[in-house]
Amino acid sequence: MGSLPGGINRARTHIRLATEQRGDKQTLNKLVVRKSPPLTGRVRVSGAKNSTLAVLCACILTENEIVLENVPNISDVRVMLEIISGLGLKACWLAEDVLHISGAPQVAGEAPYELARKLRASNLLLGPLMARCGRARVSLPGGCNIGSRPMDLHFKGLRCLGADLDIRSGFIEGRVRGRLRGAKVYLDFPSVGATENLMMAAVLAEGQTVLENAAKEPEIVDLANFLNAMGAKVRGAGTDLIRIDGVLALENGVRYSVIPDRIEAGTFMVAAAATGGDVTLENVIPPHVEPLSAKLREANVQVEEGGDTIRVFAPEPLLPINIKTMPYPGFATDLQSQMMAFLSTVPGTSIIVENIFENRFQVAQELRRMGAQIKVEGRVAVIEGVHCLQGAAVKATDLRAGAALVIAGLMAEGVTEIHNAHFIARGYRDFETRLKRLGAAVERL
Repeated sequence: MGSLPGGINRARTHIRLATEQRGDKQTLNKLVVRKSPPLTGRVRVSGAKNSTLAVLCACILTENEIVLENVPNISDVRVMLEIISGLGLKACWLAEDVLHISGAPQVAGEAPYELARKLRASNLLLGPLMARCGRARVSLPGGCNIGSRPMDLHFKGLRCLGADLDIRSGFIEGRVRGRLRGAKVYLDFPSVGATENLMMAAVLAEGQTVLENAAKEPEIVDLANFLNAMGAKVRGAGTDLIRIDGVLALENGVRYSVIPDRIEAGTFMVAAAATGGDVTLENVIPPHVEPLSAKLREANVQVEEGGDTIRVFAPEPLLPINIKTMPYPGFATDLQSQMMAFLSTVPGTSIIVENIFENRFQVAQELRRMGAQIKVEGRVAVIEGVHCLQGAAVKATDLRAGAALVIAGLMAEGVTEIHNAHFIARGYRDFETRLKRLGAAVERL
């Protein structure tokens, strides 16, 4: 088995999971936001939440040591670390954004129910557990209530690879006789989760697996790069055709850096535009946020791209725009709520069409409490820009809705109280602290 170059200095002081002092129980549940001056300054973007969760699941596939850099210390990541620790892996923080993962000779086939049910990404345990253990028992995915998350494409693909799957008492139960077998799988929809699950399952399958109509998101490419670094043979990630040649084992210990979070980057970009600010983002990959950059420019916001930086400033009168969420490289559904908040004060009529999750418009009701003029018909929201929003007591219905309400609060006259703020901590590291450094009037009470 391979090991990390130079090994790991085990005498080094570790920040243990068991002594993590920033857990959910200590996260207070209300944010207070006041109308703020234009945000100005520089902010460093954290590692990608969605990439990190998939990469942590992929660690199940190896017995070797892994060091992950640029890992966001957020509640979803901490829950996933507890889950894989319960499966037999060992994890500890080496620094604020650096994790050490020790693989296990044997891995349990059942994920702890109380932890797995909290995460949408818990369904990504299915593929690696089936590949490594030949069996899996995982609760149906939890996470934000933004719409249905059917597992049919996951099931279809894994069954093509030779798995027997069933749902019993809220659990997905799977079993395979011997090794999974490579196959050709056509995805009816380019599902990110199904693509990730099948990639992880196929790396240890016998023969070649071909995924057609695969998701193209940057997180897919990041996972493929990580798998290949461990010894997998994945080609075509980032296109709609991915080929995986199965290997007997992933034998390389690796040090790997997770890509920057394009959704966090986009959230700060929208916040800068909404407040008429001038903010430079660091540790960002500009092409990953190009769909948002294009829409902001259409709204008359200035977006300047560097090698790993983006500057956003909005000195000009803003213009209404239309948005349709689509799979990547289309406009990300995870940035739709933030844009709705931004457009609520842009003069004229803007239209948003949500094509991914049917419950993404729940935030519209909360924005209406603040004076926004938003009419929702099915998957279409019509936004008539108002002169200004008014502070109010609102509640976050999901992670991205929470971020959108913070942006709305920064624009609104008076005080905005955002309840259920724990949703925000699921996906943003020290969100209010970093906003305050840019001049925002926001605090957690």
